[in-house]
Amino acid sequence: MAQASQISALELNCPINVEHDRKRRQFTVRLNGSHDRAVLLYEYIGKKTVDLQHTEVPDAYRGRGIAKHLAKAAMDFVVEEDLKAHLTCWYIQKFVKENPQPQYLERVLH
Repeated sequence: MAQASQISALELNCPINVEHDRKRRQFTVRLNGSHDRAVLLYEYIGKKTVDLQHTEVPDAYRGRGIAKHLAKAAMDFVVEEDLKAHLTCWYIQKFVKENPQPQYLERVLH
């Protein structure tokens, strides 16, 4: 009964909160309370290089800009930590192409 009465933060037009779990090497957005999550996974492939590997948003939440928030958080992390990034994930490649910020472009490995 409690789960049925939960309202998604997105339905209330609340800001999307991206959480960074450095230990698990992932960025997440909790959806519908804590039951559903969108996730962006990465791995360190060198001391100062990360591979942004995969972004996944549950079907019911696609098209709402959630992946964009995950991609921005990941690229901002790369900038803040002065890392280089390999973009395995097609969505992050698209995000950087659509948001060609100099601080992003100079850290992307081709």
